[in-house]
Formats: sequence, structure tokens, C-alpha cells
Amino acid sequence: MAKQKKNGASAASEKSAAAPRPAPGDIDQLIHERLRLGIVCALAVHDSLTFTELRALLQTTDGNLSVQARKLEEAGYVTCQKRFEARKPKTTYKLTAKGRTALEDYLKTLSEMLPPIEQLRHAARSNTREGLFSRRPLPSEG
Repeated sequence: MAKQKKNGASAASEKSAAAPRPAPGDIDQLIHERLRLGIVCALAVHDSLTFTELRALLQTTDGNLSVQARKLEEAGYVTCQKRFEARKPKTTYKLTAKGRTALEDYLKTLSEMLPPIEQLRHAARSNTREGLFSRRPLPSEG
């Protein structure tokens, strides 16, 4: 008979054990790329950011930021407003409702792929990785 954990932790682990973990292919690949994830996360905590602010925050080049931001814009995850201020171009980005939902879904899927935090902490304390990630049957194993 399994030991009961404090604060209902055993019920939570039983629930997570019953539900299959998402596969890596279930992650939104558009957001998963490092720079696009950085853009979406930065815009999730700021109302808006200029191109210059994003470039400095993410420590990237103009070209790379421009290409990755355009992909997010084409997907409807961010909006881009271009205007002139003191005769200089100023581009401002904002996260859309679709982009916020996509980020929330991405984070939820990622968290479901990982073992429970209690299991990670226990593995760190016991200095073992055995049983940290449960093995899934391969498609050929049916």
C-alpha cells in the first residue's frame, strides 16, 4: 500500500499519472523558438515595447528580431504599429489576445510534459534521476 503524502500531494500525483503527458510535437513550434518565446514573454509583461527596447532586452540583431517578430505578427500573436516620431521611424509591438492565449497554452503544455516539481526536488535531494521521467511506450509497442 502506498504512503499518503501531506497536503493531498498523492491525489495530485495520481491524477498526473493517469493523464498521458503531451508529446514534444504538441508544443506550439511557433512560440517554442528561443527569440520568438522571448518576444512573446516580454510582451506578456509589458503593455507594449518598441523595436529598440525589444532588441536591447533580448540582446539580438535588428535582422533577427525583425524576421522573428514578423512571423509572430503573421500568426496574429503580436501587432506591429509603425510611425514616425521626430522624423525617426518608431515601431511598437503589442501582444494580442490570440498571442496571450497561445503563450498560456504553450506554458500549460510544457508544464504537463515535465514531472511534478515535488518529484524534481526529491530527485535533486536524493541525487538520483532514476524514475524522474516515466517511460512512454513507443508507437511500435502499441
